[in-house]
Amino acid sequence: MDITAAVVSEPGGAFKLEQLQLTDPRDDEVLVRIVGVGLCHTDLICRDQLYPVPLPAVLGHEGSGVVEAVGAAVTDLTPGDHVVLSFHACGECKNCVQGLPSRCVNLFESNFAGTRADGTCALSRDNGAIHGHFFAQSSFATYALANKSNTIKVDQDAPLALLGPLGCGVQTGAGAVINTLKPSAGSSLAVFGCGSVGLAAVMAAALQGCGTIIAVEPHEARRTLALELGATHAIDPGEVDPVQFIQNLTEGGGDFSLECTANPKVLRQAVEALTVTGTCALIGAAPMGTEVSLDMNSIMFGRTLTGVIEGDSVPSQFIPKLVALFKQGRFPLDKLVTFYPLEDIERAVHDSEGGRVVKAVLQPGSHT
Repeated sequence: MDITAAVVSEPGGAFKLEQLQLTDPRDDEVLVRIVGVGLCHTDLICRDQLYPVPLPAVLGHEGSGVVEAVGAAVTDLTPGDHVVLSFHACGECKNCVQGLPSRCVNLFESNFAGTRADGTCALSRDNGAIHGHFFAQSSFATYALANKSNTIKVDQDAPLALLGPLGCGVQTGAGAVINTLKPSAGSSLAVFGCGSVGLAAVMAAALQGCGTIIAVEPHEARRTLALELGATHAIDPGEVDPVQFIQNLTEGGGDFSLECTANPKVLRQAVEALTVTGTCALIGAAPMGTEVSLDMNSIMFGRTLTGVIEGDSVPSQFIPKLVALFKQGRFPLDKLVTFYPLEDIERAVHDSEGGRVVKAVLQPGSHT
């Protein structure tokens, strides 16, 4: 079928709308009409080739939409279902079979190879193939092919265009708190970097009953929003030493911290701000080969540093829970989102990189 998609053709290049051809779904695939798709930091670092996704490509990995057709092996989805598209895991490695899809040993190949596992592409144009299957979806488009395993059915009474970010960024921040750190009620938690991932973590920390939630963020508007979403304190790291502030506030160091900036200096601060038994979760996606320097004694005395991918989530279980919390008014995802028509993707990129919006969501077919 013919579709419209945003194609990036060169490192750091612009996203340009093109008319492409999309093949019919294979037995294990699902054709989805995209209603909304979040613009994520990972899309931009792949555009810039910090992660080596082959170009030209259609990116986009926070899609939400309506099922249009399913392959012969898809039994739990039918046309008309509302779905959120998440990351893809192989389903066969030792971690997948233990219910740990975010720890899939084939995670990079499954999401960043630009092709199906057999090397084929579902997207093409008159002069040849276009790389797709980004996170098994490539949802910067009017339609996308997803795999049955990363297509998550959601309630039809939830605002579908809003839900795409649950598939990656919001799931990552909320899951890092709920699934990974699991703070007890009354504990202290600091979030370094309050974009959509960090603010999702703030909301999750409030849900978990954390007594002290510190947002460390240079943008004033994001600090204000963090306080609205449940943070008890919000500081500008350009004005206040976050390590000293957190240690003084918590009488020796916080119980938990999250690093959402991919900045090695900030990661060190997030570790050093902890109490000696504290845990730091690393979320920020840094360029390949990025190294960090830590005082070995800060770890030896009992601090823990752990990496988190996709919030350590099982999307088929976690995403519906987040949708339910949103519907209850306890997880106000809508406060993070600004909508753009798909044809305004470059404006959305510009606003996102400039910190003017928290989470841009593109709407294929929208002209408002």
